[in-house]
Amino acid sequence: MNFYNYYNRRCRKCCKCNIDVCSCSKVCRLPRVHIGPIRAIESKELLSVNHIYVANFNENTVSVIDGATNTVVATIPVGVNPAGVGVNPLTNRIYVGNLNSDDVSVIDGFTNTLITTVPAGDGASAVAVNTATNTIYVANFNDSTVSVIDGAANTVVATIIPVGGLSLPTGVGVNPLTNRIYVANFNFDIVSVIDGFTNAVITQIPVGVNPFRIGVNPNTNRIYISNFTSNTVSVIDGTTNTVIATVPVGTTPGEVAVNIATNNIYVPNRDSDNVSAISGLTNTVFATIPVGDNPNGVGVNPLTNLIYVTNQNDNTVSVINGVTNTVITTISVGARPFSVGVNP
Repeated sequence: MNFYNYYNRRCRKCCKCNIDVCSCSKVCRLPRVHIGPIRAIESKELLSVNHIYVANFNENTVSVIDGATNTVVATIPVGVNPAGVGVNPLTNRIYVGNLNSDDVSVIDGFTNTLITTVPAGDGASAVAVNTATNTIYVANFNDSTVSVIDGAANTVVATIIPVGGLSLPTGVGVNPLTNRIYVANFNFDIVSVIDGFTNAVITQIPVGVNPFRIGVNPNTNRIYISNFTSNTVSVIDGTTNTVIATVPVGTTPGEVAVNIATNNIYVPNRDSDNVSAISGLTNTVFATIPVGDNPNGVGVNPLTNLIYVTNQNDNTVSVINGVTNTVITTISVGARPFSVGVNP
């Protein structure tokens, strides 16, 4: 089954088939940390440069946007049909799941160059990073597994079967504070919860129809699941592993991004061409923001309160001001921009 065709048709039926201050004033210094067994990061490496990474599905590239100028500053060749982006701001590494080359491209955020390619499972797509352990999780759509990558060695150290059968995992999210990993199983309407210490599945949570992508707020221990066909977002309490709310959104919701600074959640709706802004406090939509044609990917910079949304049919990224809930600019990127990652 082709991921691109499967997720980009608008027909319901086919979806059911089978801080140092620089001149730009945007640079932030992160604290010195140790990540698992790897060395302490040098201070010169701890500068976050406000970059946004956009996976261009039809072009096999990643566009790098400077968040201070809203311009594309680099275009990086990656694998075939990139469908997911994960960022580790502590190491300044970007991880791109390539659906049809079955691997993950690892990008150096300092040089904007590809440093290695890690073989993953069949249909590598969504990517999530545990910054506390420097571990990367990749949902493999076609073989219904999750690859676990050691970020220090850039090797797969485990392969997890979230459910069994043809579950078609499409989304993955991580809470680094609890070391829990959440996997959206598109075909089975459940979310698998994985213990990051043991790589074992500890429970399954029923959600809406065709769960697609996942956002996590580690501060509140809430997990947000976009349900592709039921046009809702399921809100999971990470303590009890239960759905505590179901939020109606637009038609065919795509990725999910959480602003941990404001406790707001953003979900692009492909077939209504807008973004639902959800309050994490009330679990209600407080704004619906028009964007471009067929929006899917979304990422948030909590330091600037800007939201970045990919418009697949326009080949653009809409930039939303999180205070005014309006689009402040639109940036041209590559062909069929699918997913977004942000290094704040």
